[in-house]
Formats: sequence, structure tokens, C-alpha cells
Amino acid sequence: MVAVKASDVVRTLQRPDPKATVILFYGPDTGLAAERARALAEAAVADPADPFLLVKLDGDALAADPARLADEAGTIGMFGGRRAVWVRASSKNLAPAVDAALAAETGDTLIIVEAGDLAKTAPLRSLCERSPRALAIPCYADEQRDLGQVVEDSFRAAGVSVSRETKAALVEGLGANRLATRSEIDKILLYAHGTSEITMDDLEAVMSDVSALRSDMVVDAAFAGDTAAADDAFQRLLREGTHAPIILGALLRHALGLLPLTIDVEAGRPASSVIETWRGLHFKRKGIVQQHLAAFTPAGLRSLIERLQSAILDTRRMPAMTETVAARAILEIATRAKARRR
Repeated sequence: MVAVKASDVVRTLQRPDPKATVILFYGPDTGLAAERARALAEAAVADPADPFLLVKLDGDALAADPARLADEAGTIGMFGGRRAVWVRASSKNLAPAVDAALAAETGDTLIIVEAGDLAKTAPLRSLCERSPRALAIPCYADEQRDLGQVVEDSFRAAGVSVSRETKAALVEGLGANRLATRSEIDKILLYAHGTSEITMDDLEAVMSDVSALRSDMVVDAAFAGDTAAADDAFQRLLREGTHAPIILGALLRHALGLLPLTIDVEAGRPASSVIETWRGLHFKRKGIVQQHLAAFTPAGLRSLIERLQSAILDTRRMPAMTETVAARAILEIATRAKARRR
């Protein structure tokens, strides 16, 4: 079956192909993969709390006994009704177990596999993308449009309203990981319980540190020479589920955006005037970017850009070392900035 495109995921999940007996959720946003897997698993059976209707299996156990998945999927419920098997994949290869289940007679049982970020060539992903009895659903980080819809749907379900300005501020402060997004929305709803509208005051009271989870916080601290703050923001992003190469990409984009501004400053233009030419720069970041301009010369930024490009390449060559590579690059940026400002 053709791999499902990210733009078609919602429509596909609303009406899954009835021929699909295995549905794989994979991608960098593990929170979104878990959310979609849970929603599909619970919708597939009459009573999600019934362990005979909704069976949960561990990936490690299946990797050790590949035939177990087909056996479990082929079991007929004692009291009838559609069954679902929900598998949480691990680092071990589940392709043999899923392959055996696809080849077996599983009746009306739906097999749901929740996995992490799988490469195009990963055996499990390749198997599900090729099989006419499987669907491979990608789960990528939320964009602002997606976040806006999640916020709107969550507040509507809770029976509270939110103004356009408050919603925009909330979306601006949320991260890209769906699990973290749900957590923050739940905290806001709990805080505002009993009210009919979420206000900016509610956001500020609950989300005082949410924006610190965004890549901008790592970027701003590193380029300002604040080593401790940069590392703290980096570690928090990792705990949220952001992948280290994404943070390196944000650092590289900032360096590239900063380079023409440093050239103008070196030519004699005031930094405050130069910053106004940076399209898309949030007004709250203008002050910190002025510090960045004081910390780097065009030559220094060109050297740093080469260093960041090399670091990104290293994460592809040594995927097991991505966090270490990114941490070293952040430390180097902050150290250079700190030395220059002194």
C-alpha cells in the first residue's frame, strides 16, 4: 500500500481502509504517535477497558517470540466483538512479527503498532508501506496550524472559549511535541476550572516557562554567551521530546540570518536599525539579537556556520552521538560569544 502522506493522515484515520489489518504509527513526534495509536485502539473495540478486546503487547516480548502477534490476533473473543492488539515497539526489530501477522488469518482483529522515528529503510516501516494489508501513518511535529486546531478542539470539548489573541499567544508558546502540548493545555484547563473563558492572565500564570522549551531559548542563550542557560534550555527540550538535529538546525538558521546583519554593522550601520531588516523576527527577541550582533563578527559567524554544518553532518554519520554533538556545538557557540563580549 502507498505510504500515507502527512497531509492525508487526518482524512485517512477518519475512514481507514477496511483491508488494512495492521496500522503503523511512526515519526519523530512520539507523543502524537501515542495519541493517535490510543485513539484508534479505543475506537476499534466496544469496551477499551476489556483486556480481552483490547490486548496490549510489549515490543521486546514480540521480538523474542515473533509468532505470538499472529496467534494473538487470530484468537476469537469468548463473547464476540471486534478485537484490537496494540503494540508499543521498542528498539528491537518487530518486522518478523508483523510480517507473520500480515500473512496469517486474523479475522476482524486490528493490529496497531506504535513506533518511534523510523528511517525510510527501516524494516518495519518498509514492510507496512509495501503491504496491501497495512497502513504506515507518519507523525511529524505540529506546525502552528496544527497547534491552533488542537487548542481550539480541546477548549471546545471543555466548554470554554478563548479570544483570537489569547489563542495566538498560547500557540506561540507551545512546543512541537503533541504529548507536551496536551500536558500544557490540561494544566491551563485545570487552572481555569469553573470559568467560561481562558484569558491572557491564565496563560501567564500557568505557562510562565513554557516558551523556554522552544528552540529559540537555546539559540538566544547560546549566541548571547550564557552557557548555563543554553545547556538548561537544551536539556529541557530533549526531555520534551525535541530531537537534537532539530536544535542544531535552529542554531544554523539563526547564524545564517545573523550574518548579513553583522556585515551591515561592520559597515557602520547602527545595530538597532539593522535589526529592523530581519523579517519575521519576533519583537520580544530584538533586544537579545542586539547582544548577538555585539558578540560576533562576519568572519566569526562564517566559521561558526561551517562548524554547525559539520555538526549536523556528524549527527547523520553517528546517530547514537547526536545529543553529545549538539551539546558540544552549543557550548562552543556560547564560549565564543562570551569571549568576544569580554
